[in-house]
Amino acid sequence: MKHGRDAQPLSRIEWVPRDDLHANGYNPNHVAKPELELLKTSILEDGWTQPIVARPDGEIVDGFHRWTVSADSRIYAMTAGFVPVVRLVPPATGDQMLSTIRHNRARGEHGVLPMAAIVRRLRDEEGLTVEQVMQRCGMEKEEVTRLYERGGMTERGTANKTDFSKGWAPTR
Repeated sequence: MKHGRDAQPLSRIEWVPRDDLHANGYNPNHVAKPELELLKTSILEDGWTQPIVARPDGEIVDGFHRWTVSADSRIYAMTAGFVPVVRLVPPATGDQMLSTIRHNRARGEHGVLPMAAIVRRLRDEEGLTVEQVMQRCGMEKEEVTRLYERGGMTERGTANKTDFSKGWAPTR
């Protein structure tokens, strides 16, 4: 366990030429083309918010897809072909592979109802168009529509209702 801020790899972010890095030969993670496009949009709109994790020799431990999209001419131009890197020195190849798996699996997944609430808020409160939500969230029109419709589902049909049918009462 690494104690203290200075002991954390994040304290040593460096900008290196993207061409100094290379893929590892075992990464089990795959990102579909729409999500790669969304990753590009994320970097173009928000900038680099996460570094690539690499060994001292430039082999990527985590961030292969960030590294991949950094070849896009627009992203490349943002930093003259440099990418943010944190170096890890895993004791053995097995430790490096475990680190890759942990990084990939720790990201979680999005729940449908929370995403529906976000889409509804983006449209209703933030004033985004369907097209803006599609482009900026990497969604198809049908997905935006379905999430938007589901986003108010728990409130729909309950306005001015104070008495509900006994058919909805749970029994034991």
